[in-house]
Amino acid sequence: MDNIERLYKCYEILSEAGDKISEHVDEYKEILKAVKGSSKEKRLASQFIGNFFKHFPDLAETAIDAQFDLCEDDDNQIRRQAIKDLPKLCQGNAEATTRVGDTLAQLLILDDATELQQVNNSLLSIIKMDTKSAVAGIFQQISTGDEPTRERCFKFISTKLLTMGPTVITKEIEEYIVEEIKKALQDVTADEFHLCMTILGATKLGNTITGHAELVKLATEQAELNSTDADIIAVDDEVVERFVQCATAAAPYFSKTIKSTAFVAHVCDKLLPIPTWNMIATAVSQDQIQLRLLKVFAEMIANTDKLESANERINNVYNVLLEYMPLPKLSEVDLVDVPPSFEFSHAECLLYALHTLGKKHPTNLSFVEDAEKLKDFRARLQYLARGTQGYIKKLEEALKGKSAEELKTEENQLKQTALKTTSNINVLIRDLFHSPPIFKHDIVLSWIVPKANKLGKRHAPITFGEKPEANGKEKDQDVEKKSRPSNDQKFYSPPSGKYSHKVNPNYGNNNRGRQRGGGGGGGGYRNRRYNRY
Repeated sequence: MDNIERLYKCYEILSEAGDKISEHVDEYKEILKAVKGSSKEKRLASQFIGNFFKHFPDLAETAIDAQFDLCEDDDNQIRRQAIKDLPKLCQGNAEATTRVGDTLAQLLILDDATELQQVNNSLLSIIKMDTKSAVAGIFQQISTGDEPTRERCFKFISTKLLTMGPTVITKEIEEYIVEEIKKALQDVTADEFHLCMTILGATKLGNTITGHAELVKLATEQAELNSTDADIIAVDDEVVERFVQCATAAAPYFSKTIKSTAFVAHVCDKLLPIPTWNMIATAVSQDQIQLRLLKVFAEMIANTDKLESANERINNVYNVLLEYMPLPKLSEVDLVDVPPSFEFSHAECLLYALHTLGKKHPTNLSFVEDAEKLKDFRARLQYLARGTQGYIKKLEEALKGKSAEELKTEENQLKQTALKTTSNINVLIRDLFHSPPIFKHDIVLSWIVPKANKLGKRHAPITFGEKPEANGKEKDQDVEKKSRPSNDQKFYSPPSGKYSHKVNPNYGNNNRGRQRGGGGGGGGYRNRRYNRY
């Protein structure tokens, strides 16, 4: 009798043994040994191991390891079969379910689409069988796995697990997920932090004011805003990137109830002082870090309380704003056909920040009390206004007569965003150009997409010295809405000046890794841990 026939014979004996199946240990051992045989023997062993697994508890460890060996086989057909059969080991066995969940979580890094789909199917299958034990296995892998694996696990939780509905994600399970994510937050990378906050935002925490406050607290702790270390180097690559990530995660949850004061004060005190600000762009290796920082700063500032040391903090905003508002050159004063060069995205953020803080602290604008500074500021505002008018005219000409379909192209989307940016700048200039400045108008920041109109709306152009159009009527409460900033935001590149680039955080590489190791109940796959902040 050849090996294949013997396997079928063992299967027949075990199937017909009934209540006496536990007496046929030898037959089950023969099936387990087949994982070292030919390809056909391995495929049969994969199917048979799970069928009789529960009847031989003394061989459970050997059986699980045998099935895991098949999941590592060089033949992808055998691997797929073994992954498909893994859930058989989990029926009525919580410990096995956790170990299988751990292993399947590790296999989420597979590159083959068909194989990966089978991993997802098997993982979803065991989650339906025993949700708590299966999810525990995923978090076990998050605790011990390498960075690419952890990232895939977080994404699985966000995109697959949390969408399974209330019959699977019960109140108890959701609370368990929340607590485990909080534990994971104690040791994460910047990208992992972003994923964790996305997961938490999709739970009950994202639906209540109390939950929002808790999410902001987590972001505050992660950003170490309460650190007593006065000597912290603010321009350190890791520190600045971490702050931007944490502030971005917290920004959607700020409101009239939950204040952004700690984050705003940190920017004013630690990041905006000119020596530090000028160092950030070269010290931090992230593209356009200054713009990313200014954007989240602008998003948060509407929901800050009155600031202590308001004079000094507003002055820090003012000084950085001057960096993006050059004085007109004498030789160019009359050259109205040659628009000046500005970084409009930066200017919008800083003008909005100064305008918002000025409204909250009208008596703390030190530059207003100094006649020379005010004269200088108004000259810069006028020069910036001239530049925005030139671009608005060009943009309107470029967009005029375009069909709805043509406006969807990337180039025209960029131009529409640029039109919003420059129109916002003109509205803010109108108020700040007054002597003293007034704070009459509210705007919606150009990259914010209001809930009521996800496509956004084109802002009517505002020309310097004329009455404001629609922009001036848009209220601050639109800025306070909880809609998250669009992930596909775009920045316009002015035709004759500096420009802002599209910024998209990059996640970790999806490298394949299959190193076997111990821990976590045994049988799982895990690689070395990466350094995290």
